[in-house]
Amino acid sequence: MEHRFTGPSYTLGIEEELMIVDSETLELQNSIEAMLEALPQAEGQIKPELMESVLEVATTPCKNTREAGAQLRDLRRLTQRTASELGLAIGSAGTHPFAMWEDQRIVARPRYRDLVAALRFVARQELIFGVHVHVGVDDADKAIHVANGMRVHVPLLLALSANSPFWRADATGLLSTRTPIFRAFPRVGIPPTYKNFEEYSARVGFMVESGAIEDYTYLWYDVRPHPNFGTVEVRVMDAQTRLEHTLALAALVQAMVKELCEHYESGEALSTYPYEMLDENKWLAARHGLDGELVDLPSKDRVSTKELARRVIDRVRPHSQELGSDGELDAIEDLLQRGNGAARQIVVYEANHDLREVVGEIIEKTSA
Repeated sequence: MEHRFTGPSYTLGIEEELMIVDSETLELQNSIEAMLEALPQAEGQIKPELMESVLEVATTPCKNTREAGAQLRDLRRLTQRTASELGLAIGSAGTHPFAMWEDQRIVARPRYRDLVAALRFVARQELIFGVHVHVGVDDADKAIHVANGMRVHVPLLLALSANSPFWRADATGLLSTRTPIFRAFPRVGIPPTYKNFEEYSARVGFMVESGAIEDYTYLWYDVRPHPNFGTVEVRVMDAQTRLEHTLALAALVQAMVKELCEHYESGEALSTYPYEMLDENKWLAARHGLDGELVDLPSKDRVSTKELARRVIDRVRPHSQELGSDGELDAIEDLLQRGNGAARQIVVYEANHDLREVVGEIIEKTSA
């Protein structure tokens, strides 16, 4: 398999999946084509996704979160201004609190129509929104090491980012309802481990040659190597309402990747973790967010998720400082003190039990 793991290391790319909402009814609106027609100057950075009510914005490769933040602010402003001119609004969260997937149209693109033809209901009900973070790595085997090592961090990243407590007008009792919805897809969740890039290429090549998948981008794991971009991509996180939280999570991912790259360069072996415990920690994160506990692998001890978060952040902060992303990393403390996006949605809902108020708050804070 060809790849672009050639550097520079630690470049950062961020993708946000945003909601297109009717500004009056606050319902999702199937208006991606109207948005794209009005945004030709941003071609490549503003894209369609599976459904016509979803819009993706993406940065170009950036040196740090400060550069990425400048691009994302411009992209959010541009899409919000354009949406307003069309009687629409833009919101960002892991799910729309009361939308129904049955009302959403699939975009007129071959990849997505083929996806629905292959997966049927599983794809049609995937009305969810995430944030994906790419970090550049300069060696293919190192990228595999990083992807393997990031598996233990997936639950913590999910707990920090959980932002989808409502689904189909229902308070689900989960902080990240997006997680079990996406779990219905094949080839998702905690990924397998690979010995090196050669084994990764052989195993993915087997799937492609057997006709199971078209290419490696049909592996939708929580973290994956992305050979075409030369990055490791982290995909587990819910979309964030506040841009500062998107940037804080990206800074944390970037620092974690740097730590794992240096771990590889030192010749050290990764700790081994039981798959079922990685998966159980992920479930605990989706259910309880930051208010619960995680198993402190590789030990069997349970620890407060917030305590674990602070310990990890303290450990990787020097890496973030070296990368020039520590200013944005500081916003993690806002999540720990005031709650993640899901906790904030629940506070709004509990005032009047009005999900339209929740959507209004999402739109307001997305544009703040």
